[in-house]
Amino acid sequence: MEYVEVLLPSICVAALFYFVMRALLNSDRSERQALAEAEREAEREAGQSVDHPALKKPSEEEQK
Repeated sequence: MEYVEVLLPSICVAALFYFVMRALLNSDRSERQALAEAEREAEREAGQSVDHPALKKPSEEEQK
């Protein structure tokens, strides 16, 4: 029983840390998805291409 009394606080803190980190990562992921969706919607409304400039292939002139 002594071991349980010694390890229980550490186990509780580890569990709390796990759940807090999981919540933070999930909220960050959903925030990034919402931001990407808002950017796509704004580009669509502005009549621009949905493709991101960083994803375009460089032209032959840019490669030289």
